[in-house]
Amino acid sequence: MEITVIKGSINYIDDCEEALVNSELGKRYFSEKGKARKALEEGFNENDIYVAIDNNNNCKGFVWVILNGIFHMHPYVHIIAVKSENRGQGIGKMLLKFIEDVYYKKYSKLFLVVSDFNPDAKRLYKDIGYSVIGDIPNLYRQGITECLMMKSKE
Repeated sequence: MEITVIKGSINYIDDCEEALVNSELGKRYFSEKGKARKALEEGFNENDIYVAIDNNNNCKGFVWVILNGIFHMHPYVHIIAVKSENRGQGIGKMLLKFIEDVYYKKYSKLFLVVSDFNPDAKRLYKDIGYSVIGDIPNLYRQGITECLMMKSKE
């Protein structure tokens, strides 16, 4: 199966919503009915979402990058989610590689946060070159610590 990453459109919102609400991130932060969809509508309206599609134009996952999202200077990977049946196939890595290729043309750094309940994602980010900047307790939700990570193109 060949996967391509393209600029997302609202046509993919159902698949992106499915990927998000069926992830651990979605369960913790988007459990209220309609919350994930509302957030994704914002991302699509801002043209900040890229989707991974197969040969049949089926969406397998997405990445939402907010331009100048950190310190009003650097891109911030806000959300990345892969549909549950497609996890472990390298799609998340592919999405991150794609945004690095796009954003490193203009920016020298990318940022993201990863929740303490997601050690596999943190390990992936470290493996592909993100370094830990520091922990932020209770950033989005009481009792959950987010780890700020950064990757530089240098």
